[in-house]
Amino acid sequence: MASLIRARVATTPQMLQAFGDEALIAGALAFEAGLARAQAREGLIPAAAAEAIAAACREPPDVAWLAEAAAHAGAMAIPMVEELRRRVQDRDPAAAPMVHRGATSQDVADTALMLQAKAGLSLIEADVGRITGALRRLAEAHAATPMLARTLLQPAQLITFGLKAAQWRLGVADAVARLRRESVAALRLQLGGPAGVLVGFEGRGPAVAKALAQELGLGVAPASSHARRDAVAGLGAALAILVGALAKIARDVALMAQAEVAEAFEPLVEGRGGSSAMAHKRNPTGCQVTLSAAVRAPQLAATLMSAMPGEHERGLGGWQAEGPVLEELFLLAAGAARTMAEVAEGLDVRPDAMARNLGSARVAGETAEAEALTALVLMAGDA
Repeated sequence: MASLIRARVATTPQMLQAFGDEALIAGALAFEAGLARAQAREGLIPAAAAEAIAAACREPPDVAWLAEAAAHAGAMAIPMVEELRRRVQDRDPAAAPMVHRGATSQDVADTALMLQAKAGLSLIEADVGRITGALRRLAEAHAATPMLARTLLQPAQLITFGLKAAQWRLGVADAVARLRRESVAALRLQLGGPAGVLVGFEGRGPAVAKALAQELGLGVAPASSHARRDAVAGLGAALAILVGALAKIARDVALMAQAEVAEAFEPLVEGRGGSSAMAHKRNPTGCQVTLSAAVRAPQLAATLMSAMPGEHERGLGGWQAEGPVLEELFLLAAGAARTMAEVAEGLDVRPDAMARNLGSARVAGETAEAEALTALVLMAGDA
């Protein structure tokens, strides 16, 4: 992104690194080196040629140079492969034509993106684990803490805060389960060649793909997905749904933190949540980050879906739009997960205010049913 300030407010340093230029180039070079090694194992190129290609991939090209060259060529792989061939020419002239053998630009772009996505998913999983753990503790600690349920933003019946926390947890758990399912389909090697039929592999294309996928830690698709973009769209949609589930928590906490309600507050952290003009304010800054992500994420997921109907065997303009869009979804999901982990772990719950608001609304009742339901909802979230 052009502005680190804007990007950093919405995400984490770790996710910025996972989707940075260095990681993108590293993924592309891992594809090229792994492809050569896999072809050597299948007897398509000499082992010495594979080693020369792998050696050329060990030093990444300059980011600024590659960015300009990619803009001129129309794809990152074109200048990168030319540079690799030049390097290999210096080491082993006979091996230079074997660089990138049988592959195409989209193979490199798709595979590098999925390697970044794999790293990004592990980061999100870690923070989501913090959230579900914290919400379980809140649900168990407040299973019998009465509070006012609100429907259509108006006082309704008595529930418990434990049940509300358990419901938050179930929403996040379901969203994560969906994300895991979609990631199985998406985190796959792309190796199809110029038209998706693995020309130049002498019938050994599937074996090369299997070996390369194992080296990169990715799955293997049954056939080229150059023109089948449902897996990328599904992954993006799952990320957007996760952001929405996290934003549900953020919306409720922000409403509960209003001074007139005062039932729960984000943790008090020095230098966070203040106002540049009003010293008395305690702003729900973590909720703000997550709710802002929830405004942006749905349209990004829709963009990935609009890119699905590509033309013939490789489309024009559709799949090329996916990289920056999926990157932004990962950045937003990471920012939402990190901030809500911090909120959930340090949530300042005010049972006295909950009791006061129940009294003001003249709502009374028993908590037994809500307590029993809390235990059931927690079990559902563990499934």
